[in-house]
Amino acid sequence: MEEDKLYTELKQLRYLLAKVVGTQDLPKRDQFSKEALKKAASEFRKLQTERGEWISESDISKVIRTASYGSGKFIIEKFKFKNYFIRGRTYYFNRKDLVALNKELKARKINLGTYMKLEEDKEKFHKYLHDLKQGKKRRPRFKIPENLTDITSEPYNHPPKEKVLKHIDSLMKEYESLKLNEFIDIFENSHAMVKHIYYLDRYLEPSKRKQCAKWCFEFNYAQTALREIKKIRSQVIY
Repeated sequence: MEEDKLYTELKQLRYLLAKVVGTQDLPKRDQFSKEALKKAASEFRKLQTERGEWISESDISKVIRTASYGSGKFIIEKFKFKNYFIRGRTYYFNRKDLVALNKELKARKINLGTYMKLEEDKEKFHKYLHDLKQGKKRRPRFKIPENLTDITSEPYNHPPKEKVLKHIDSLMKEYESLKLNEFIDIFENSHAMVKHIYYLDRYLEPSKRKQCAKWCFEFNYAQTALREIKKIRSQVIY
């Protein structure tokens, strides 16, 4: 008698679970199949999204005010953000984790939009240097003769590190004397970037814009040279 009651309760529990999952109309063997559970999980995520537990990529700025276009993929790549899923072509992010991330960014005084611009500017600058190094900007393509081989060189005799430091020193004095901090941001003491506000840029004198762009190039070039010297010294025994 007790076993019959337990069996009845188990059947009722199974029915209720099937109802929650939304498979109560399927044959019993299919009610908890992998496909049925996957569909239920998808519908549950949709319900959570509607309740505001998940934020679409286009709405991240509602939580992180300084976020800009493309910030979803950026935080996944740069901050290893894990709690997200993709539905169709849209990324959805857990609201609680976004709030926690926003709190941490504020504590570290990191403007997400500015950080995104910084990384983009770094990438463009190093691509520019790479293209110059490869000769893509100044000369046409060419073909190396097939029998041209075995042409080598001794390790590069780089300029003294002090010379590069002196150049950076000179640039920083110029930065201070000309009050370039009004037009240029320096990040991590190693990369300079001209400040841009779209609706104000056209009112800046062309000569000042040119001066700032030249200063940024010189500063970033010197900092890159310094890193290269350190890299060479780490590979060569003096």
